[in-house]
Amino acid sequence: MSDDEARDEPQPDDEALREAFESFLSGGESFDPAEFLKAAGINVDAAEIQKMMGQLQAAFTGGFSSSPTASRDHAVSVAKEGMQSLDPATSQAISDAAHVATLWLSEVTDIADLPLAPLVGTRAEWARKSLPVWEEIAKPVAVAIPRAVSGMMSTQAPEELAEALSQIAGPMEQVSQSLFTMQLASVVGKLATEVLSGGDIGIPLIHGESEYDVRAMLIAQNMRAFSQDLDIPVNEADIFLAVREIAHARLFRHARWLRLHLMSTIHDFASGISIDGDRIMDLAEDFDPANPEAITEMLASGALLPSRSAEQERALERLETMLALIEGWVDHLTHQATQRLPKSDALAEAIRRRRASGGPAERAFSTLVGLELRPRRLREASVLWAKLTQALGPQARDALWQHPDTVPTDGDIDDPNAFIARLQNPTSELDEMDQALNELLDDESTT
Repeated sequence: MSDDEARDEPQPDDEALREAFESFLSGGESFDPAEFLKAAGINVDAAEIQKMMGQLQAAFTGGFSSSPTASRDHAVSVAKEGMQSLDPATSQAISDAAHVATLWLSEVTDIADLPLAPLVGTRAEWARKSLPVWEEIAKPVAVAIPRAVSGMMSTQAPEELAEALSQIAGPMEQVSQSLFTMQLASVVGKLATEVLSGGDIGIPLIHGESEYDVRAMLIAQNMRAFSQDLDIPVNEADIFLAVREIAHARLFRHARWLRLHLMSTIHDFASGISIDGDRIMDLAEDFDPANPEAITEMLASGALLPSRSAEQERALERLETMLALIEGWVDHLTHQATQRLPKSDALAEAIRRRRASGGPAERAFSTLVGLELRPRRLREASVLWAKLTQALGPQARDALWQHPDTVPTDGDIDDPNAFIARLQNPTSELDEMDQALNELLDDESTT
């Protein structure tokens, strides 16, 4: 190429390029592909890629935004599909059931009652209040996957656009993260149609007066659907479900360390997530950036998440054990507190089956984030708490939640009798030096 020809070639204009791309992302009507290409220093016919750019713009924009308000509004919008208004009579009936549940629970545990009565709410309220916790759980994936997707899009772009797109990789990554955030908000909105209460998933999702406090919440429409499917009297189901939710909230208010422990374990799992580069290249072969649904489908499919590492498997085992202990404790107390209900056993079995399988939206969350919140040893944990109560009493049982070191382990679930024996005879596992030291201290205290 001669010097004159080189001078005729368009040169990149960084400032104009950024302005054009900002117009592109915002969906502005002033966006002109020809100006975008000219700013990028690309000498091609804009008409040839007009359609692709328009489709890509639709995929990027589409009403998506990374702002907390936008994701919250999207979750609420999805939750409102098929949602019924909360009539005063239903709200009062569930509130009355919660009052009965509180009294019955106080008969079987000394753990303090909640300072506020349970909130009787709608699906939309649950989605709006719980979304921040879901976003905290999904944050590591929300960062890793969009970064990989934006890189893949850059490599799959036409050669003429490759250099231009490389200059705006950061904004593209932000857009991809916005897509992931909105996908998560959509899943949370669908979850709102399945959950019965604030603690139904097993982790505390509804904050009380502070970030570290827990508020009980009952989802009226879903509770009614649950009891109708089982052909069980509404008032019995209301009390039973209220007992479960209040017991769950009481436990987390009593064991202040428990929420942080659960979230830390979840973060231990999520922090090990890394996107497999080879997998990205495999997907890139069939990836069409001009398809408005391609990015969303890729995010939702779980295809970008690699198999779990050994560290992740260990974190998942710890999480499953703790969730089983929590759910087992709630199950046990609910069984004790609801003996007056004729259908309590049928309700308990329905809850176990429901927790064991999960709903469609919960499975969608598992695919999106790679994390299942499944208490796989629920029955065994419930048996452990029942045996502890019988052998040591409710005070000793509940005292085990005072510190993470005193909570039963996975091995204790396997052999509850050995665990009870250790609690009944704590010196049995002390070595000779420990025993001698204890005897010495006892002698000094008597002199």
